[in-house]
Amino acid sequence: MPKITLPDGSVKEFDGPVTAYQVAESIGSRLAKAAVGAKVDGVLSDLSTTLDSDCELAIVTEKTREGDPDPDALFLLRHSAAHVMAEAIQRVVPGALLVYGPPLETGFYYDIAFPEDRPLREGDFEAIEKEMEAIVKDDRAFTRYEMPVADGMSKLDGEGSKYKIDNARRAVDAGSDALSWYATGEPGKDWEDLCRGPHVPSTGRIGAFKIMSLASAYWHGDENSDRLTRVYGTAFFSKKDLDHYLHQLEEAKKRDHRVLGKQLDLFHIDDEVGQGLVLWTPRGSIVRKELQDWIGGELRKMGYTDVFCPHIGKLGLYKTSGHFPYYQDSQFTPVMEKEFLAAVSEEGCSCADLSNRMRGGEIDGYLLKPMNCPHHIKIYASRPRSYRDLPIRLSEFGTVYRWEQSGELNGLTRVRSFTVDDAHLFCREDQVADEVSGCLSLVKIALDTLGLEDFRVRVGLRDPDSSKYVGDPEVWDKAEQACRDAAAQLGSKVTEEPGEAAFYGPKIDFVVKDVIGREWQLGTVQVDYNLPKRFDLEYIGSDNKPHRPVMIHRAPFGSMERFVGVLIEHFAGAFPLWLAPEQVRVLPVSEKSNDYAETVCARLKDRGVRVSVDTHNDRVQAKIKHAASMKIPYSAIVGPRDEAAGQVSVRAFGINDALGSIPVDEFVEGLVAEIACKGAERLVDRFEAATA
Repeated sequence: MPKITLPDGSVKEFDGPVTAYQVAESIGSRLAKAAVGAKVDGVLSDLSTTLDSDCELAIVTEKTREGDPDPDALFLLRHSAAHVMAEAIQRVVPGALLVYGPPLETGFYYDIAFPEDRPLREGDFEAIEKEMEAIVKDDRAFTRYEMPVADGMSKLDGEGSKYKIDNARRAVDAGSDALSWYATGEPGKDWEDLCRGPHVPSTGRIGAFKIMSLASAYWHGDENSDRLTRVYGTAFFSKKDLDHYLHQLEEAKKRDHRVLGKQLDLFHIDDEVGQGLVLWTPRGSIVRKELQDWIGGELRKMGYTDVFCPHIGKLGLYKTSGHFPYYQDSQFTPVMEKEFLAAVSEEGCSCADLSNRMRGGEIDGYLLKPMNCPHHIKIYASRPRSYRDLPIRLSEFGTVYRWEQSGELNGLTRVRSFTVDDAHLFCREDQVADEVSGCLSLVKIALDTLGLEDFRVRVGLRDPDSSKYVGDPEVWDKAEQACRDAAAQLGSKVTEEPGEAAFYGPKIDFVVKDVIGREWQLGTVQVDYNLPKRFDLEYIGSDNKPHRPVMIHRAPFGSMERFVGVLIEHFAGAFPLWLAPEQVRVLPVSEKSNDYAETVCARLKDRGVRVSVDTHNDRVQAKIKHAASMKIPYSAIVGPRDEAAGQVSVRAFGINDALGSIPVDEFVEGLVAEIACKGAERLVDRFEAATA
C-alpha cells in the first residue's frame, strides 16, 4: 500500500502499485488532462512511472501555480521534440545516424552523422518540419521499455550504430543495470531511440516547434574524432509562446550590445590588446562614469568610505582567502620574481614541477587579483578595531581579472578584466540584519532608478553534498538564515537555490528581466562568517575581549562591463537622458544659423549638458537622421525664425514628429531638471501635456 505525499503535505494511500498519471486522476480530471510529467522524490519522470512504495510526488503541468511556464514541463516537451525531429530527419535523410539529442534552456539539439554524399542543409528544414507536423498530428504515445544490459547490447550490435553502442557503454559504466528505449508509438513497430527519458505522454502534446539552425560538432567534443552536424530546434506548448520567443530573438539581434557598441562608439576590443580586455571609448566612458558617480553618491549617503587597492597581490594572500587554488582554473598564471625564475631555470625546473611547487605552497609569487575582498580585509586588519567603530563600510570600483576561455568571451558580458562596484562591510553579529537590509535597499534603488523593476530574488545556499564550501556548518546556518530573513523583507518573489552559494558564504542575487523577457543576474549581497576567521580578524567588544566580525560582500551593479552591456541591450542603445553620452545635438538648418547654434550649445554646456553642434553642409533632414542613428535623446533645430524668437525646435529620439518650439531658457532648464531627477520627469512630457 504505497503512501503518496503530495506537495501540499496531504497523503494518498493506494491498495497497490499505481502510475503517476493514476494519482493525478485520483486528484481530479482537470489535473490529469493538464499533466505532462511528474517528479518522484524530486526526480523528473514520465507520467507512466509506476509507484510501488512510499514517495513524494508532484505532478508537472505546463504552468506553475503562479502561472509561469514550468521549466520541468519545457524540459520534457523539448526532450520529446528532439525525438520527433530526429525521426523526421531520418525520414528525409534515411542514412542519418543519431548520436545524442538533449534539451536545452531555450530549445534542444541533436548531433547526427550524415552520409558524406547527403549532408543536411537549411533548405531541408521545411521538409523536416512537415514530417514533424505529421508525427505530432498522429499523437503517438512515448512508450518506454527496458532490456537487461546483455540483451540491450546485443540489440544495438545488431543495429550497428557505433554511436548508440558507445552511449550504451557509457550508461553501463555510469552504473546502469538496464538499457531503456523510447518508442514513438508501439515498440517494435514505430520509430524508437535509446534514451533514459523522461518524455511527455504523446507527440500531440508538442504544441509548436521550429528548427533553428545547423552547426558543426565533433563526437565527444574531440576535433580529431568524427565530424557531426548539430541540428538546433525549439519547442513550446503553444504557437503564441513560440511566436513570442522568435520575436524575442529578433529583438535580441537588434539590441546586441556588441553591434550597438560599435555603432554608437561605446567600447572597443582589439586583438593586439587582448580578447576580453575592454577599451572604453570617450562616449562609453561617459556612461560608465555617470553610473559610478551616481552610485558613489548613494554610497556616501549610507556611510561608505572609498578605498583604492593595487591590481596585484602576493599569492599567499589568495591562498589564505581560499581564492587560490579554488579559482585557479579561472585565474591568470601567477607572476614569479625575476631572480627566482632565473634560479629555477638554472636548476632545470619544468613548468609542471613549478606549478606543483606553487600549488603545494613551496614557492610564492604574485597574482592579478581575482577578487577585491582580501585587499579590503587587509585594510580592516591594518589597525585595532573597537565595537564602537563597527560597522565599517569600505567601497571601491575595483578591477579584477579572470582567465575565461576564449570561446566563452562575449563582448562586455563575459570578459577577462572587469571592474566591480565592490564594497565590504565589517560588522558585529547583532548588526548583520540591518546591514544586509541596507545593502538590499541599495540594489533595489539602483534597479528602480534604471527602470529594471522586473526582478526576482535568489537566495544561494550551500549544497550539503558538496565539499567546496569552507567553514563550520553552524556558521553557515546563521549566515543562510540572515539571507533568508533579509530577502523576505523585500516583498519580491524569492527562490532558494542550493549549490549557488559562494565557497565562503551564502548570497542574495537579483535576477533581472529586461524589456524583452531575458533574465540577467546583476546585483549581489553575500554574508560571510568564514573569511574573517581565515584572516583572524578581530574587534574589541564592550566586554573588552576580542570578537570576530561578520563580513558582508555587496555589489549593486556587479561587473560594470556586464552591467553596461545589459543596459545597452535593455535600452537598445537609447539611454535615458542622464546616462546618454551625448544628450543634445543642435542642428542648424543652414550655415546662416551656425552662430546661433553655437550660442545655444554654449548655454547648454554652461549648465553641464553634454551637447554638440552639427555644422556639416548636409540638409537638416540628413542631420536629423544622423542624430537619430546615434540615439541622441534630444535634437534642437535652429533657423533664422528660431534665432529671432530666442527659441529652438525640439525633436526627441523615438518620436517621429517634432515636439514643437520652446524658448532656449525653458529648454535648458527642462533638460537640467530631467537630468537631475534621473528621468522621473521628462522634458518631452511637457510638450505632450501642452498639446493634450
